[in-house]
Amino acid sequence: MINRLARFFRTPKGLLTIVLAVLIVPASLAAHWNIVATNLLTAVLVAAAVDAPILRWRGGAWEFPSGAVLTGLIIAMVLSPQEPWHVTAVTAAIAIVSKYVLRTRSANIFNPAAFAIVVTFYIFQTGQSWWGALPDLPPAAMVLLFGTGIFIADRVNKLPLVIAFLFAYYGLFTILAFARDPGDVAEIFRAPDLQAVLFFAFFILTDPPTSPTRHRDQIVCAAIVAVASVAVFEGLGAAHYLLAGVLAGNVWEASRRMRLRSRRARREDSEGGRATYELTPAGRPS
Repeated sequence: MINRLARFFRTPKGLLTIVLAVLIVPASLAAHWNIVATNLLTAVLVAAAVDAPILRWRGGAWEFPSGAVLTGLIIAMVLSPQEPWHVTAVTAAIAIVSKYVLRTRSANIFNPAAFAIVVTFYIFQTGQSWWGALPDLPPAAMVLLFGTGIFIADRVNKLPLVIAFLFAYYGLFTILAFARDPGDVAEIFRAPDLQAVLFFAFFILTDPPTSPTRHRDQIVCAAIVAVASVAVFEGLGAAHYLLAGVLAGNVWEASRRMRLRSRRARREDSEGGRATYELTPAGRPS
């Protein structure tokens, strides 16, 4: 049992679980533990309760729903802790179900937490405080957010994705600041939006199942997410502009993988057809 736990905490999921727990401790103290505890526990327990039987049905054995726990933690750390517990529960349930309903042959299309928060925004008009990004702590806490974020992004080989996104995101908002009244976008460059975008870039954008692996593809995806995020901010002014941006990137990545799989299948069929034509079972040309 101890060896299994040790192996788990060396995996990307295990490391992210540790990192989020490290952030939750100071963040919950600053945001008041008695306020955030209910939704934090609700999100994790509901996500795990929905995912566990699905994993049992698909795999034939019970297993720890580690991915669901991470999804629940992220949902709770993004949503306002003042949201009613049942809203958080519905959000967590939608997130887990989306993994199995909205998917390609190889992986889920959307980041589950991002998808569910956007959906429940339109159902319940949910608020987002991003309290898990440490916005209520002194600026020195940014060191902890940066350190843990860079560590995780490096371990999953997504640093180019993070850097390209932040460069494009702040570049676009800087252009907007020069093009019109800077006060319209000033909030983007200060707390809590600054902490929110870092948390987003390090821990949501880099979700391995829904983000590219090759560095070139990461840069393209980062540009799409940045443009979509800024467009939603400008066009709708909705609080979920970052999450809407990552959903756009998820769609691009899913379609890219499907196109790649289709090309490979056609190539394999073509090669198989040539081999059938060239040789008969006896080894003679057909």
